[in-house]
Amino acid sequence: MSTSTSEESANPSPPAQPAAAAAAAAAWPRRRCHDVFWLLVFLLHLLVFGGAFAVCGLNRFGQADRFNIDRFTNLTAAPRVAGSPEPAPAPPPPSLAAEEITPTSELTESYWPYYGAAGAVGAVLAWAWLAAAAGRKDGGMVIMRAAVHSLTAYLAVVSVLCFWGKHFFWGVAFAVGAALHFLYVMSVLDRFPFTMLVLQKAVRMVWELPDVIRIAYAFVLVMLCWMALWSFGVSGIVAFHIPNGGQWWALLIFSVSLFWTGAVLSNTVHVIVSGMVFLVLIHGGQAAASMPPKPLLKSLQYAVTTSFGSICYGSLFTAAIRTMRWEIRGIRSKIGNNECLLCCVDFLFHIVETLVRFFNKYAYVQIAVNGQSFNRSARDAWELFQSTGIEALVAYDCSGAVLLMSTILGGLITGTCTGVWTYFKQSDKAIMVGSTSMLMGMILVGLTVVVVESAVTSIYICYAEDPLLIQRWDPEFFDQMSETLHQRLQYRSSRARQILNSRLDQLPNTSSI
Repeated sequence: MSTSTSEESANPSPPAQPAAAAAAAAAWPRRRCHDVFWLLVFLLHLLVFGGAFAVCGLNRFGQADRFNIDRFTNLTAAPRVAGSPEPAPAPPPPSLAAEEITPTSELTESYWPYYGAAGAVGAVLAWAWLAAAAGRKDGGMVIMRAAVHSLTAYLAVVSVLCFWGKHFFWGVAFAVGAALHFLYVMSVLDRFPFTMLVLQKAVRMVWELPDVIRIAYAFVLVMLCWMALWSFGVSGIVAFHIPNGGQWWALLIFSVSLFWTGAVLSNTVHVIVSGMVFLVLIHGGQAAASMPPKPLLKSLQYAVTTSFGSICYGSLFTAAIRTMRWEIRGIRSKIGNNECLLCCVDFLFHIVETLVRFFNKYAYVQIAVNGQSFNRSARDAWELFQSTGIEALVAYDCSGAVLLMSTILGGLITGTCTGVWTYFKQSDKAIMVGSTSMLMGMILVGLTVVVVESAVTSIYICYAEDPLLIQRWDPEFFDQMSETLHQRLQYRSSRARQILNSRLDQLPNTSSI
């Protein structure tokens, strides 16, 4: 006995791991980075474009053509043959000859205040949208209903203003947008009751998690800081007279850069909020004893470290594919018995559905929960929906389109305010400043709208994983979702039988021998 006691004292056992640390390690397993290539591409893009913004802005900040870049834009000057007389300078274009261009009107600071106003208007709209969603349970619903009903009229008004300002291309573009929005709303009008129900429950979830609201506000501030540099460079481009439409091409490239950056920040918020909502639904509430410690900070840590490459990758393609899918689904549901048109739309539909399998917004929930790569997360989420039949419910829901309408309306308001101010100061630059300001407003409002969208995607993933999670959270909502899912599955089954019977009827009758 004494020998064993002495051996135990000589070789003491290692101290036991605290229970809290063990629980934290089990709740938050170690993850490895995915899609690192796209992370490096995004960081390189920030570095390259950040330098370009600084150079373009400084080139005309306080001094016209500080870096002597004008010599690279003289594309129309013909080379002079040796010994020939020096050609006379070409007369200025009529649009520039009619008004005197002074050095002051060509400086970066002449246009930077307009973009400062656009950032302020967009930030106020984003703050108001999020405050309405977080302040009252029905505040966000009021704004979303207003966006659905007023977007067509607002697009039509902007179209009229463009025609009045003799910008016929933009007038036609906004008029077509108003018509497409009206047709889409009419084609999915029967889906709005269920869509509004889902959005109402998502707003309720956000309303119960005030910490995610602070995250959205923080990312809006980060986006405003990057927009300050972006608008500095864009102001230099607007003040820089590049012939042959060079200004528009430069603005297009800079706008794509801003869109990708805004999409990355928005989807980062998506991952953070999705991880938080998923944990709340899994554990039965934020105050549950089984809830992991510091869930919001851990979600933020994973989103900006191991999962950031997957977010950068998905942000390149997801938005465009989702928009195409909404439009094709809306058209497909109203075709009727036109077999030729149905065949063409079905061809496009299957192409988009294949892309959706690898690029969908539900991947961000899987990224938040499992820390997988983007393509694998998107595939797992879509296979989960297909295997459980929830895909029929997801396809019926138009919550993403309704939230996009709110984002577009915020961008239009921002672009209109800035464009009208620019028109009365420098009318020839109103469209340039207004269109780029509209993009700024859409990105800022989108950073707050994504909070509700994250709650929607998490609700669907949890319902597909285990419907009892939704039943425990809201029994009435669970019954409504189950009833709608049953109706949609019955509708798909009857439609498939109808299509099959119509194709069998078209087969030639063969007499039995």
